[in-house]
Amino acid sequence: GALQEQSEKVWHLSNVMTNEPALRLAKTLRDHTFAERVFFANSGAEANEAAFKLARRYAWDHFGPDKHEIISFKNAFHGRTLFTVSVGGQQKYLEGFEPAPGGIHHADFNDLDSVKALISKEKTCAVVIEPIQGESGVVPADPEFLKGLRQLCDDNDALLIFDEVQTGVGRTGHLYAYEMYGVIPDILTSAKGLGGGFPVAAMLTTAKVGASLAVGTHGSTYGGNALACAVAQKVIDTVSQPEILKGVNERSEKLRQGMMAIGERYGIFSEVRGAGLLLGCVLTEQWKGRAKDFLAAGLEEGVMVLVAGADVVRLAPSLIIPETDIDEALERFETAVKKLAQ
Repeated sequence: GALQEQSEKVWHLSNVMTNEPALRLAKTLRDHTFAERVFFANSGAEANEAAFKLARRYAWDHFGPDKHEIISFKNAFHGRTLFTVSVGGQQKYLEGFEPAPGGIHHADFNDLDSVKALISKEKTCAVVIEPIQGESGVVPADPEFLKGLRQLCDDNDALLIFDEVQTGVGRTGHLYAYEMYGVIPDILTSAKGLGGGFPVAAMLTTAKVGASLAVGTHGSTYGGNALACAVAQKVIDTVSQPEILKGVNERSEKLRQGMMAIGERYGIFSEVRGAGLLLGCVLTEQWKGRAKDFLAAGLEEGVMVLVAGADVVRLAPSLIIPETDIDEALERFETAVKKLAQ
């Protein structure tokens, strides 16, 4: 409806202009989060690219050119552009595309000492992290670890960047996952769910940090186009409602219990981890490496699951999936598992 309505008005404007849907969406995001400034792009990788460029530019403005290093985490995923794939911590995505941009280090997720060993007041401009590592296995950050990161960044004049491309927009049962942890980043990226299937992304930050990307330092032809912003507006207006977020947590519990019961019956899952409707079912020793087999078996039964690496079956259904659909999905998945486990 929002798309159709906007399609009869303005679709796109030159970057010299702005448009009402973009202003409205920026204000809504500002009202619902820590942010005071918003930059719109078209994809998660673009939002992350903007975040990393902003972090370097901010450090360059305030501390000079030596402070440009970025600390990320092993097994992280931040996108497919050369910069984002270099910040990401999975060599397989970088293979054949080197040389990679320099000044990037990778610490161990959930290990504060590994960050302490790499961070430096003179050189580190930012630490970037997914509050829940998605691609590599749906691994939630420990609350104490994120609090420690916030403190380390403060002590070393580094910016803390949360990549919430996958965890954002209600996915965890909070509008953004940082609220669940009570840790406020300096920069946050959002995409995927933000457009409900339409390409749109946003980088959120404070006025102080945002000032470093003045007009002309970074841009996007289609970022913030009226169509995308009208769609994202509808998504945020819907997902930010308390009853929707409450519903996410109720569905999460149902799905978690159902999958764990199947896991125990057939000895396939050691745990179900994650938050809200971003869940990872971790395969037991004897099933390690076979996540794709579950995806294939599920498809044969007409139920779609995802994988997160070779050892985890990932679930990320619609935030408003009817409970009857969850019941049916669990039945179909169990049928699939039965065939595999025979």
